[in-house]
Formats: sequence, structure tokens, C-alpha cells
Amino acid sequence: MPSKLVIIPTYNEVENIKKIIEKVFSLEGDFHILIVDDGSPDGTADIVKSLQASHPDRLHLEERKGKQGLGTAYIHGFKWGLERKYDYLFEMDADFSHNPNDLIRLFKACYEEGAHLAIGSRYSNGVNVVNWPMGRVMMSYYASVYVRIITGMPFHDSTAGFKCYDAKVLQTINLDKIKFKGYAFQIEMKFKAWKHGFKVVEVPIIFTDRKEGTSKMSTGIFKEAFFGVIYLRLSSLFKKYPQYVA
Repeated sequence: MPSKLVIIPTYNEVENIKKIIEKVFSLEGDFHILIVDDGSPDGTADIVKSLQASHPDRLHLEERKGKQGLGTAYIHGFKWGLERKYDYLFEMDADFSHNPNDLIRLFKACYEEGAHLAIGSRYSNGVNVVNWPMGRVMMSYYASVYVRIITGMPFHDSTAGFKCYDAKVLQTINLDKIKFKGYAFQIEMKFKAWKHGFKVVEVPIIFTDRKEGTSKMSTGIFKEAFFGVIYLRLSSLFKKYPQYVA
């Protein structure tokens, strides 16, 4: 069975971290977890350390100083996982907005059905978002429409942050050249995987807004995504993307 690493960035997730770790470890398939914590003052990392004694080979922690952004946390995790030869690497939130049970479905889309990147999609089968205000649902949905129009990508949920990567994708994309840190990071990674010719599929999921803890969303994140999409499209006109050959 191929090796699987679930990367979970955290900042002040003390209410959720123990529960999300235990849930992932309850799944079939021997998932490993890497927590990338950006100096949470609430003791999130301390809880992870206390759980490592029970899962010494499956639970890993990388601590960073200060809030450095979601994108840099994932890139840190990708590099960590690639160095340790994991076959599949996942992005997942700590707050249960992503259902850990869907990790299995994302993995099967890659391992059994041949995708190189499987996106947990809120919008590929209608709008499947629970507990968000209507204004935020509309903003998110039409942000993805906007991304499709500007970039040409065919995906319904371009800002999704619940994904499974075949390691080949992350080995091909130059992670040191990833520009963005927030929502635009998610768009940029999909865009580059698509431009390199990898098979990208959307797996319908139900997204449920967090019940505990505080959202990290901000106006600045949306602004980065809006202008970042234009940058991606324009810069791609002057770049070559070597095509993946199986």
C-alpha cells in the first residue's frame, strides 16, 4: 500500500486538534499526519506533542515562528513529505470543515482511478456548503466562476483546500516559485498542475463551516485571490510548462 501523508496547518486550533488527529487515525489505510503549527499561543503544538507518544511513527510536528501564511505552511509540509518519500500528500483543514472520511475518496480517485490531483469540490455537484452565511457562499461560488473565466481552468472549485496530490505533481511544480500564500495559493497550485498536463479531477464533498475555533478568513485573502488570478493568467503567456508523460 502506498504511503499517505495528511498535512494540516494550524494556528490556534486547541479546540479541534486532538479530535481531528484521532479521527484521521481511526480511518482504514494507515494515514500519517504532519501538523505544521505557526507558533499557536493557545498550546495547539503541546497537544500534538502529547499525542506523539501514542503514535510515534504516524504523527509528526513541525513548529514555525509566527503566522507565515497558509501557502508557506503547505509548501513546508510538501517538502517535508517529499524528503521522506511519501507517495500521496493531502491538504486538509484542522477544523472539521473537511470531513476526514473523504480522505479515502480522494485517495481512491488518485490511486485507483488514475488522477494525479483530486480536489474535494464544494461546487462540482451543485452548492454543497453548510453553515456559511449566504453572502459568503455567493462570494466563494462566484470567485470560482471568475477563476474559470480568467484562467481557462475547467474546475468548479478552484479555491478548494481539501486535496490529494500524487507526489509526482509536487516534484514537478517548482515549489520555491509559488508566489501566493492565501486563497490564491490554492488557485496557483491547481493552475500549475493543470498547465503541466496532470490529470486533475473533482470529487464532490460537503463542506461544513467550523463549529469551534475562529476562522482565519480576511479581506486581504480575497484581494490576493482576485488580483492573483490575473497575474497567473498573464504570466503563463510567457512561460513553458513541461508536460507530464506517464
